[in-house]
Amino acid sequence: MLSTGARTRQLNGTCAGSVDMELFLHFSLIPSLFIILVLSFLQRREHRRQTDDTSYLLGKHFGIVMPLDFVGTFSNRWSYGIAFGATANKVMFLFSEGYRALQVPQWAQAFVLLMGGVEVGLSYFPFFACLSSEFRLVSSILGFSYSLTWFAVTILHLVECPHGQFLGKYETVVFYWPSLLCLAFLLGRFLHMFVKSLRVHLGWELQAGAKPFLEVHQAEHVQRLLRKCPLQEKKKSWFQTRIYEWDPCFQFPSRMIGTTVLAFICLYLFIVSEFCVFVFVRDELDVFESKLESYVTSMNETGALIPVILQVKELISVTKGVWVVTILPASLTTVSYLFHILACYRLHIKRLWSGDKHFLPVKFHCPSPSESVVAIARYSGWQIAYILWGYLIIHVLQSLCGLVLMYSLVLPVIHNQGLEMLRGLGIGTLTVSIVVGLMVLQVWIAATFFLQPKMSPADKQKPLALRNRNVFHNFNYFLFFYNVLLGLGACLSRLLISCVLGTWLIARIDRTIMQRGYERADMGFSAWIGMLYVDHYHTNPVLVSFCHILMTGHQERKLQKAIKYWCLNQSAGPRVSARSRTRWLLLQTLINNPALVMLRKSREGYGSREFLQMLLTDSEI
Repeated sequence: MLSTGARTRQLNGTCAGSVDMELFLHFSLIPSLFIILVLSFLQRREHRRQTDDTSYLLGKHFGIVMPLDFVGTFSNRWSYGIAFGATANKVMFLFSEGYRALQVPQWAQAFVLLMGGVEVGLSYFPFFACLSSEFRLVSSILGFSYSLTWFAVTILHLVECPHGQFLGKYETVVFYWPSLLCLAFLLGRFLHMFVKSLRVHLGWELQAGAKPFLEVHQAEHVQRLLRKCPLQEKKKSWFQTRIYEWDPCFQFPSRMIGTTVLAFICLYLFIVSEFCVFVFVRDELDVFESKLESYVTSMNETGALIPVILQVKELISVTKGVWVVTILPASLTTVSYLFHILACYRLHIKRLWSGDKHFLPVKFHCPSPSESVVAIARYSGWQIAYILWGYLIIHVLQSLCGLVLMYSLVLPVIHNQGLEMLRGLGIGTLTVSIVVGLMVLQVWIAATFFLQPKMSPADKQKPLALRNRNVFHNFNYFLFFYNVLLGLGACLSRLLISCVLGTWLIARIDRTIMQRGYERADMGFSAWIGMLYVDHYHTNPVLVSFCHILMTGHQERKLQKAIKYWCLNQSAGPRVSARSRTRWLLLQTLINNPALVMLRKSREGYGSREFLQMLLTDSEI
C-alpha cells in the first residue's frame, strides 16, 4: 500500500516512480536491435554479391528485415493496426515536441525531432518485424517477450503513479489504457502465432502456404467485372444508400487500417490533453474571478468599473461553458472525417481502376513518380497531424459560433432583453431577405423578359438568346450602380464562407481547400493523390490478375517441360546429352523418311551414305 505522503505527491503531479518511460524508451533500443539482428540473420538474401566482396563470408544470411509492406499488404491488417495503436503515446509525445534528448540550438530542433522519430521507430520496430517475419516460431517468441516487457513496464508505471496534476485520480490510466490494451492484444496475437507454429513444427498441423500473389478479393473483383450486369439492380437499404455500402470485393490495405487506428487513439489522447489544459486554465480563471470579486467588493462604494468587470466575468463564464459543450460535436465531426476518408479512398481508387480521372484536377492526371513514392511515406503521418490540428481548429470555430449564439440569442433573454433581441433579429432577417429577394428578382426578370421562348416543349431551360435588347440594356445600366453596393456584401460573404469552409474542412486531406489552379500548393492533397496513384499502379486487381496469369502460365510450361524431359530420361536409361538426343531424333526422322536424306545439305567431303553412317556412329556415343 502507498503511504499518505506518496498519495499526496501523486495527486500533486510530483510522483517520481521507479520507471521513467522516456528513459525506458532509450534503453529499449538494446533489445530492439538484438531482435532485428536475429531476424536479419534468419532472413535469406535472394541474390549474393560478388565473391570479391567480404560479405560472401556471411552466405545468404543477414537480409533486410521488412516491418510492413506499405503498398500491397492485405493480411494481418488489424494486427498491424493494433501495433500502430501501441505507438500512440510516443507519437503524441513527438507531436507535442516533448522529445529533448539533446540540448541543441533552436535552428537544429528539426534534426532532434528527426532523431526522436527514428528512435521511436526503432523502439517499436520489433512489433511489426515479428508480425511480418516468415520464421513464425522464433518471431513469435521474440515478439511475445518484447511485448511482455513493454506491458510489464507500463503496468508498473501505472501502479506507482496512477494519479496526475490536472485530472486528479487515475489520470495516468486515462492516458495509457489504449496503448496498454494494444499491448495486451499483441501478447495474445504472438501467443496464437507461437501455438500455431509449434503445432506445425511438431507435425500436428500442415504449414500454411506462401503468401498468394493474387488475393482472393482481387480475383473476385475481376470475376465480377467479367460477369454481365444484372438487368435489375438489387434494392439498397437506407444505410447502404445514405451512409455506407460494404463491398466484399474490396479490402483496405494495412496502411489505411493502421493509420485509422492510430488516428483514433491519438485523437482520444489529444482530446484528453486538451481537457487537461482546459482544467488548468479554468483553475487560473477561477483565481482571476475571485480577485475580480474582491476588487468589486472593495470598489462597491464608487461603482464606476463594476459593469465592465461583470461583463468580463460573464464572458469568462460563457467561454468556459461553450468550450466544454463544443467538445462533443467537434469530436464527432472529426471522427466522421476518419470514416469519410476511408469511404473516399475506396471511391477514388475504384475510379482510378476504371480509368476515370475526371474527379482529379488536371494537374494531377500525370503526377511525378518520385513525388508519388514519397507520398506513401508522408500520407500516414500527415493524416494523423491533419486530424489533430483539424479537431483543434474545428473546436475553436464551433466555440466562436457558440459565443455568437449565446450573445445574440441566449444572454439577451437572460438579461430581460428578449424584445430588443427579437426586434434586431427581425430587422436583420428582413434586410437579408430583401437583398436576397432582389437578387432572385433579377434572375426572374431576365428569364421572363430578356430570353427567347423554348425551342421545344421538352427543353428544361430557355436558350441563351436575347430579346427586348433596348430594355435589357437599360435594365443593366440602372442596376450597375446598385450591384456595386451589393458586391461589397457579396465580397465579405465570400471571405466569410471561405474561412468557415476552409477551417471546417482542414482535417479532410482527401479534398483540397485551395482554389482551382492552386491545388499543388496544398501539400496534404498532393500526398493523398500520390498515395492513390501508388496503390492504383501496384494493387489494381486487373493488372495483378494479368501478372498472375502470366506467372502461372510460365510456371506450368516449366513444369510440363521438366516432366517431358524426366519421362524421356527415364525411358532412355542412362542420362545422355542434349546434342546426342537431338541427333538421335534426327536419325529416326531420316530412317523413317529416306527421301529427306537426299535433300539435306551434307558436309564437304562426305556423301549422303557417309553422312548417314556418321550420324549412326555419333548417335552411339
